[in-house]
Amino acid sequence: MTAFDLVIRNGIVFDGSGRPPRVADVGVRDGVVAEISTTALDTEGVDTVIDADGRWVVPGFVDIHTHYDAEMLVSPALTESVRHGVTTAIIGNCSLTTILASNVDCADIFSRVEAVPREAVIRVLDEHRTWSTPTEYAKAIDELDLGLNIATFLGQSDLRVHVMGMDRAVDERARPTDAELEQMTALLEEALDAGFLGLSSTTNWIDKLDGDLYRSRSLPSTFVRGKEFRALNKVLRRRGRILQSTPRISLTPNIGKFFLAAGSRFKRGTLKVSLLAAADSKAYPPLIYFMLYSAPVLNRLLKGDFRWQHLPVPFTVYADGIDLVVFEEFGSGAAALDIKDQIERNELLRSRDYRRWFRRDYENKLSPKIWHRNLFDAVVVECPDHTLIAKSFGQIGTERGIHPVDAFLDLVVEYGRDIRWRTTIANDRPKYLDKLAANSGVHMGFGDAGAHLRNMAFYNYHLRLLERVRSAQGARKPFLTIERAVHRLTAELADWFGIDAGHLRPGDRADIAVIDPARLDQNVHGLGEQEMPEYGGLRRMVNRDNGAVSATIVNGRVVYRDGEFAEGLGRTWGPGRFLPAATTVRGARESAREGRG
Repeated sequence: MTAFDLVIRNGIVFDGSGRPPRVADVGVRDGVVAEISTTALDTEGVDTVIDADGRWVVPGFVDIHTHYDAEMLVSPALTESVRHGVTTAIIGNCSLTTILASNVDCADIFSRVEAVPREAVIRVLDEHRTWSTPTEYAKAIDELDLGLNIATFLGQSDLRVHVMGMDRAVDERARPTDAELEQMTALLEEALDAGFLGLSSTTNWIDKLDGDLYRSRSLPSTFVRGKEFRALNKVLRRRGRILQSTPRISLTPNIGKFFLAAGSRFKRGTLKVSLLAAADSKAYPPLIYFMLYSAPVLNRLLKGDFRWQHLPVPFTVYADGIDLVVFEEFGSGAAALDIKDQIERNELLRSRDYRRWFRRDYENKLSPKIWHRNLFDAVVVECPDHTLIAKSFGQIGTERGIHPVDAFLDLVVEYGRDIRWRTTIANDRPKYLDKLAANSGVHMGFGDAGAHLRNMAFYNYHLRLLERVRSAQGARKPFLTIERAVHRLTAELADWFGIDAGHLRPGDRADIAVIDPARLDQNVHGLGEQEMPEYGGLRRMVNRDNGAVSATIVNGRVVYRDGEFAEGLGRTWGPGRFLPAATTVRGARESAREGRG
């Protein structure tokens, strides 16, 4: 047998199964793990040798909830994930894809809800789009110089706009005709044939359209009703694929509908359902008990396969002025965001009647909410007036003798987007974070990489969870073993979503992260900013750890090592591939060989 292409020497190898690790060498050949040996492998003639003494060698992380759909076209290296050991990312979440509808319509459904510049999305699609069908899209992804592997959903808003037109797709009274419903199911079938994971949706009415013609209408998938819902789910159930969605935040929640859809007790076949969750909500602290126990209990009672998507770190968000999606959830906040022009918006914010309206919404204890609406728990982090930094809006209001709402609106009018503040919406209680991290009804995910560029950065939540697990063990208060945590971030996710990833065994595609446990310290929780030339110089929030990941390997190729990305990654080459659902090891080997060709 020929020499290995890559050998990782003397690492602490976790295979992703949850079994204890072992010290071993890993040999890679033709993009596949060829051998894992507790005795030293011969490195003569080997192209690349990585010394992993004292380091963890784990399957590359799987990020199940990203919005890289536009960014991957213009910057396919996707370095903000690669630097943190992510080797597989799932796009097309929350009903949002850029596959079927026109470029402008795709930008309108995508840009406001994900806080990405609309003009940039249109420009990227105009310059890079070569597809008009799901089959062509899968081929186009596979031909990109990707830094990591990509799997995707078909977005229901995209699908609905393409079939019904935007005008009818966002009309409460409109329903798809029988012919349109047949076209929808045919397109979904085509997407599943092409290897898509399933269908993504959202039923959360606060997710709004951008653009001019239909600005501030809720996303098209929020208008889906029973017959359409059942017809598409029937396809997913028959094909064994996934429905990914977001529940409705209202006084009439629809979570029960998703539980029933996932169950097989009253239907032929189980539907896999993956639902977003701000799990330990500050707005409703007792909700944690529902999050902990509902999925395991109802899966057992209904014979279902339902999972929550949970961010396993504090859900802290940042805002420039009033530009934050949580303001969409109440009337006065949405009214301000509906106005693009800053001068016109400021006129509204100064209005006495508007302020009364905002204050009523702020103080309403009965309205459903994601944000806790406590301006004493909203702290200024940047402002031209440096005396305000580190103070909450509530504290500023107290010092000025005015209501917190007036203090907030005064400062937004005065400074606009130049006043930056933060608050934690959920997951602030370590006790419950620990419980959720070990819960069988919860998946580790919901990082939103590639979206909300100025609002949050969770590109490295995998490392942050590992740091918490390691610290808890050091304090003799363990809530997970390291091997179990690695399993939850890799194989558990890949197996449930039906993609060939997350394992580190002979015959598996060589997607690997090498981690220095000594660097899993408080630095992994830090934040920074980085300019994005592809989005007009926008400065997005990023995580930049201090070297916790020593190397990231995708399809057997080293893409990141010791703080440096491989030369030309994303510009002249890239080992990442489109990962179809339920792919085989043979398919992985063929894909890896093609990547080396």
